[in-house]
Amino acid sequence: MSLPTPTLETTRLRLRPFTDADAEALYALHSNAHVLRYWDSPPWTDRSRAERFIAACREMAEEATGARLAIDRAADGAFLGWCSLARWNPDYRSASLGYCLGEAAWGQGYATEAAHALLQWAFDTLDLNRVQAEADTRNAASARVLEKLGFVREGTLREDCVVNGDVSDSWVYGLLEREWQPSSGSGRGR
Repeated sequence: MSLPTPTLETTRLRLRPFTDADAEALYALHSNAHVLRYWDSPPWTDRSRAERFIAACREMAEEATGARLAIDRAADGAFLGWCSLARWNPDYRSASLGYCLGEAAWGQGYATEAAHALLQWAFDTLDLNRVQAEADTRNAASARVLEKLGFVREGTLREDCVVNGDVSDSWVYGLLEREWQPSSGSGRGR
């Protein structure tokens, strides 16, 4: 069983399947220590990680476990980052949301807009009951994105990440289908 990877469009963004041509921009994103300072793994130092990431995106779709999409700005096609719905479990009707955007895209509502489009597709197509997301407790911007989307903070995973000796906690967020507001988050977030 394969999960068709969608191409989604919003007012300002295009979410699409990754291609091999994205490897350089993806490597630039994931090798940036500032972008990944709250991530659960260290920045990439090997360019082949980008190719493996893209291959994993295809595998995710082929195995029907989720969809990871590149985010491009509609106006000029610039690569901004990615958004994913992973660990899709049709029996439990659940999945996990994630996203990563470059610094130039921060503070403009792009993460909220992209995640909203992916969630809309997921709730409409996958018949989800629950979507979960996690954010480092130091990452206030990501917490704001999730809250704008309607996620509720459900708890804290204490010392769940150790990256280069740095121990951090994560907040766990949940969004239930009955709480989903299809009209929220579709435009520029504030």
